Amino acid sequence: MKNRKIIQAGFIACAIAMVSFSASAQWASPPVQKPSDPAAIQKALSGGVPAGRWKEGLMFEGIEPMPWLKSAANWFPNTEEVQPNEMRIHFMGTAPMIRPGQMNTSIWVMLGNGDNFAFDLGEGSVSNYVASGIALNEIKKVFITHLHVDHYGALPYVWMFGTWAGGWHERLRVWGPSGATEEYGLNTMIKGMKMMTGWHRDAFSVFPVGKGWDIESNQFDFKDNGGVIYNENGVKITHWERSHAKDGASAYRLDWNDLCFVWTGDGRPSELDEKYAKGCDVYVTELQQEVVEINSGIQGVPPFLARYTIDTHHTPAYASGYLANKVQPRLFMTTHMSYDPYVAEETVAEVREFWKGPYHFGAPDGIVVNVTKDKIWVREGVLPDFPNSKAPQQDFGNGQMIIPMPPTSREKIQNQEIRDQQLDPDLYYPKGYKPELLEDWPAGGDLVVPVEMLPESLMKSMGERWRLKVKNNKILDEQAKKK
Repeated sequence: MKNRKIIQAGFIACAIAMVSFSASAQWASPPVQKPSDPAAIQKALSGGVPAGRWKEGLMFEGIEPMPWLKSAANWFPNTEEVQPNEMRIHFMGTAPMIRPGQMNTSIWVMLGNGDNFAFDLGEGSVSNYVASGIALNEIKKVFITHLHVDHYGALPYVWMFGTWAGGWHERLRVWGPSGATEEYGLNTMIKGMKMMTGWHRDAFSVFPVGKGWDIESNQFDFKDNGGVIYNENGVKITHWERSHAKDGASAYRLDWNDLCFVWTGDGRPSELDEKYAKGCDVYVTELQQEVVEINSGIQGVPPFLARYTIDTHHTPAYASGYLANKVQPRLFMTTHMSYDPYVAEETVAEVREFWKGPYHFGAPDGIVVNVTKDKIWVREGVLPDFPNSKAPQQDFGNGQMIIPMPPTSREKIQNQEIRDQQLDPDLYYPKGYKPELLEDWPAGGDLVVPVEMLPESLMKSMGERWRLKVKNNKILDEQAKKK
């Protein structure tokens, strides 16, 4: 028995030694060899592309990934910081008809200086903002092209819940065109929205509000073509009118740091696009394909209704390519269109009738465009179906987090008899467990919390955008001094 144990121990020791040798052999560095011919190395590593340039097949100069992208194929929420000299464009809603893969139209533009802009805010698009890791209280500057509901339907939600979710210190600012008469302009729509949300606002006034309910309506004259409606922090936004069956539709152009973005909104093809969008980096318009009969059998829209809608309200795909050829952008994109396999090739063929340059669909929802002065790259965002909302973003530059005292209380807006009907918490909390209920505002005024008292997790999550803005603007300031 003793000899058997000795033999077994020997086998085990040999086995361990063999595994150890195998592992060390597996991870050992290979022997140093004479380098291959430099020409052979260049040929192998460049894939046959001379001088290491990325330009293969029908790719265009400057259409290539940036080195800081986590993946050149996809964009993943909360994984990449916007670079100081970068413009990033997110397509949060891409169609006039809501369906799971395409919400109503909305385009989110993020700049390296920390400024963010929403162009249109169509119904359902908020779900993609949340999935993309955008906190609701970051949506503070909204530019509406026209007052069709599919372009502003999510505005009440962002106003109400953006205030609740930390939007206490900045008012929601909205820009939009006037109408032919006062009743059809942005100001009247905002007044109506205030009436519509009256009960909600009063009920939510038991929460911190601050400046959140003080919505700012910036109505401009839709006929003032080329007028500057925003000029702050190095960002300039101009507008021009669009022919969309009724007066009061506009297009927008954003210029910042020698980069430019255009969203035309809806409308018939117009010579004004060439005048005001000329040479812009990213030119985005809407389009409708010439497949009204086929669409009627697939989408259920009668051909005459589709034809009439296009010819009075929208831009045919052929016309979009024609305009792109006049504008000559670095990248042409189209959105506010159906994104379906049966019509994808037809869309490209119609656009290519006139436009031979870089082109990409601004659909389906989640498309992300990275733009710098020398490169542009488009990826599909991988958005989760059940995301958690991003923490409200706060500016901690004063070393404090200030939470405004709510304007009212339940005692002031709710009958005591109704509260008396509430169940006694002792009836439903398990024996031995009952949280300390927070039924009244904990402070006699604003709750002012020094940053050093914040839990580390809150400081990290709620100050993320603030820290990035400070870092990027320091770099931008240093660049400006060198010019």
